[in-house]
Amino acid sequence: MMAAATGKTNWFAIWISTAVVVVVALVVALVVWMNNAATDPGTPPSGAGIDQETGAVAVGEGSQTLDTYIDFMCPICGQFETTYGPEITDLVDEGTITLNIHPISILDRYSQGTEYSTRAANAMYCVAEADPDAAYPFMQEMFEKQPAEQSTGLTDDEILAIASDVGVTGIDSCVTDRTFGDYVTSMTKNTPIQPGSQGIGTPTLAVNGETIANSSIPAVGSFASLFN
Repeated sequence: MMAAATGKTNWFAIWISTAVVVVVALVVALVVWMNNAATDPGTPPSGAGIDQETGAVAVGEGSQTLDTYIDFMCPICGQFETTYGPEITDLVDEGTITLNIHPISILDRYSQGTEYSTRAANAMYCVAEADPDAAYPFMQEMFEKQPAEQSTGLTDDEILAIASDVGVTGIDSCVTDRTFGDYVTSMTKNTPIQPGSQGIGTPTLAVNGETIANSSIPAVGSFASLFN
């Protein structure tokens, strides 16, 4: 494991490797359901900050790439952002990487019928379409205010308030009508499977196009070693 080279215990990798076992059966069931569902790709968001082929919200202009597949209800995604967010932001700001964020939905069943994962991912597309520069701050604040699993999640009004906090208004109907809800479902199906896993999960990372196992994520302070 890359953490061993630094002499630090990578508690994030240990935790995430343990937690993924709990959800893999649910994720496999979800994949089966999605493969049997309608194939309508939904309305795609537009805008310079959204990759029309992959659905990624692109942040930065670095020559190397980091793709992250996230579910806003996923507590491990929240922990990943807390743990590695500052280092990833530095890599973006330094021009080392382009961060491609894929907001997906695999945990709707954990929001008491409100489909929070889909609503939150849809909202990120609404923000990214309105103002590409606000998408990353929106994601960060969404995780800062992340609701617990098995709760109803944030309301649409609370999500709109977060969008307003990062400077985006006028997207009320996009959020409440779930304009990109079907698109989120379509893009979720394209989430790559981590090495050693049997189904999709979050967070999933791809470095320069190669999907990596979460157990190989370096210890805190060493994330940049993925791009050396």
